[in-house]
Amino acid sequence: MERVVAGNWKMHHGPSATRAFFRDFQPDLGAAPPTLIVFPPALSLAAAVESRGGRPEVALGVQNLHWEPKGAFTGEISASMALEAGARYALVGHSERRHIFGETDEHVARKVRSAALEGLTPVICVGETLDERRAGRVDEVVLRQLHSALEGLSETPGKRFLVAYEPVWAIGTGETATPEDASAAHGTLRRALHAALGAEWAQRVPLLYGGSVKPENARGLLEADDVDGVLVGGASLDPASFAAIAEAAL
Repeated sequence: MERVVAGNWKMHHGPSATRAFFRDFQPDLGAAPPTLIVFPPALSLAAAVESRGGRPEVALGVQNLHWEPKGAFTGEISASMALEAGARYALVGHSERRHIFGETDEHVARKVRSAALEGLTPVICVGETLDERRAGRVDEVVLRQLHSALEGLSETPGKRFLVAYEPVWAIGTGETATPEDASAAHGTLRRALHAALGAEWAQRVPLLYGGSVKPENARGLLEADDVDGVLVGGASLDPASFAAIAEAAL
């Protein structure tokens, strides 16, 4: 299974900080590195493309996109624009987009469809709130979000995608799901992918854990069953920390 270490910078690192990051990001990955993906702010994507240079082991993505190819949507970017600018991946349905900006499952499915049709690889984010977890609704919530997002791929069967499980209560709080918590949710998602896509294809979909991932806990999470990678927030802003997490995936 492909190992993936992704970093979501959120609203951090302008162009100059982006250049400095890539200057200092020097992980020791050997001959078989994990797939590395960095999601800078849209305004820093060009600087990331420039400063990454000839380092194909680091792919770039956008944190959000609009589902329409063009139009009067002030402040938005389309999948084709992101692809032309150098992105190869797109985060879709991140919990902050859902809970702060009001994105619905339908919005997420439309964005997944647009990304896939234009040639971007969608990273589909799912996860429950603390109240939903306390109510015993983890499986219900993540499966609803997953199945809705998969509808966006109906026009592109066989299109590569990733799924990131990010419990909302563990994002930016310092709280982290245990490896057992992550493995349980990932097992639910893997079984659902098997049922929807067939075992052979489902086994090729990397499942990432996101939520207060740090160098100190990355290896334990990455060793858990059905955890194929991590989606890193704050710790991805520091080149040394992100390098240590990347090395933990070897």
